[in-house]
Amino acid sequence: MVGATARAVAVVVGLAAGFTAPAAVARDSAVIVMYNGFGDGSAAWTPLDLLDSHIAHLRDNDYTVLPLSRVVGALRAGAELPDRAVAITMDSGHISIFRDAWPRLKAAGFPFTLFVATDAIDAGGANRMSWDQIRELASAGVAVGSHGAAYKHLAAWDIDSFTAGIDRANRRFVDELGATPELFAYPYGEYDLARRDVVARRGFVAALGQQSGAVHGGADFHALPRFLLAGRFADLKRFSLVADTLPLPVTELVPRDPALSTNPPLLGFTVAPEIGASRGLSCYASPFGQLSVERLGPSRVEVRFPAALAPGRTRVNCTMAGPEGRFRWLGLQFLVLGGN
Repeated sequence: MVGATARAVAVVVGLAAGFTAPAAVARDSAVIVMYNGFGDGSAAWTPLDLLDSHIAHLRDNDYTVLPLSRVVGALRAGAELPDRAVAITMDSGHISIFRDAWPRLKAAGFPFTLFVATDAIDAGGANRMSWDQIRELASAGVAVGSHGAAYKHLAAWDIDSFTAGIDRANRRFVDELGATPELFAYPYGEYDLARRDVVARRGFVAALGQQSGAVHGGADFHALPRFLLAGRFADLKRFSLVADTLPLPVTELVPRDPALSTNPPLLGFTVAPEIGASRGLSCYASPFGQLSVERLGPSRVEVRFPAALAPGRTRVNCTMAGPEGRFRWLGLQFLVLGGN
């Protein structure tokens, strides 16, 4: 790989330093959105007409679309972000990202971060981007992040294989792009504390799941939330709702590990003092619907499930009214190992 291209890639995968928010109502938060692919062929994809409506909504209203690296860098440094800051991410390396989404985002002037699993790119195929196409994106300013080598459910591989996959992927990124990414996204958003710690020790500045919610300066930077925009969750009404979301910071969260040892979990957390009392907070989980919420004093919340969670992933969303008609949102994803 030529030196100039390598330097360009190193810049776009590195975290931007010294970012200063524009003169606006600044907040210690942002929203990260996530896409998998585009078209009508899968419930995991986003129809292109809806992507067009998302871009128009961001362009025509008071949003600032920033590179994910700038959002993370500002939050880690305690710097201010503009109100309604949004970062766009895309997983998987599907060819529709290169063919259909990139030209639209480029025309709008919107940056995004692409996460890829290197084994899938190496395997090739008509529906997968090539390394040449990824280099073209990176040279044009698209940030490239890592899924590791293989895109697998957490239950499908042990911690040693997961760690080896990150190392193998890093070697391929150096071979093909000249640098290793500083951003990581867990395949399917699935992680446990052991894998979270591996990612942190491997030097990734931040890692993202697929639980919903806004990011903020007090978040765990190796377990950041994103809003998935795919299938029935991609309509413009939901997009406008999540783009306006504010964080719901909590402390003393139990269980700490998303991979459950007790099922159903005994979920509890304390709403951060700056938010005030937890009145009006509601929690939901499929397939149960609204969950039972018990308040212990003004800020401690205990959430109870009516039955054990099914094997695989269960997402919990807790929301409450915030200022300016916007919602505060805490999302969690629990894993019951033994199925997906």
